[in-house]
Amino acid sequence: MQQSDQQHHGGKTNAFAQTELVEKARAGNRFAFEQLAGLFHNDIFRMVYYRTRSQMDAEDLTQDIFLQAFKSLSELNSVERFKSWLFSIAMNRVRDFHRRKKIQRLFSQSSDRQRDDQQELEDKPGPLDTLISRDFWKKVELTLKGLPAMEREVFILRFMDQLEIKEISQVLKKNQSTIKTHLYRALKKFRNSSPILEYLRGARHEAE
Repeated sequence: MQQSDQQHHGGKTNAFAQTELVEKARAGNRFAFEQLAGLFHNDIFRMVYYRTRSQMDAEDLTQDIFLQAFKSLSELNSVERFKSWLFSIAMNRVRDFHRRKKIQRLFSQSSDRQRDDQQELEDKPGPLDTLISRDFWKKVELTLKGLPAMEREVFILRFMDQLEIKEISQVLKKNQSTIKTHLYRALKKFRNSSPILEYLRGARHEAE
């Protein structure tokens, strides 16, 4: 019980320290913002990498996201919402990235070269590939592609990006009950996913 109280108190302390950093950064303190960037860099990189599947693009986008966040800090109304605000910036930058990619593909002269480049990206190992087997990753992606857009986004934000329901609500600008409904539907479909179930049955059989 005592340990739980200490952890809870530590969480409050960390939250207070983070809020203090945001306030200092919003006042123009670059060092405070660099500390915030250090705290959230891995979260933002992971979020961007999953959506681009390119380490180089993820690194560039992550840098752009923090630069934009620093320039736009005066627009942040509530310091307590810094994390969800930062993820909103990241999602907008990723959407812009994919829009540019689509336009580039429209004007591309060599579809064969594009397919080769895409295959190279898929085959290139990255940070997330060390966390999950390639086969399972493909099954997860296959299942996610079958979900409606909102269910897929909520699922990814909750389980890949590890945001809380309240934070997802702020990022997507939807009320929490709507987020919970989409998450419940996504979870139900994910648990009943044939590719996932088949993979797990196969892995269990190999283990035996």
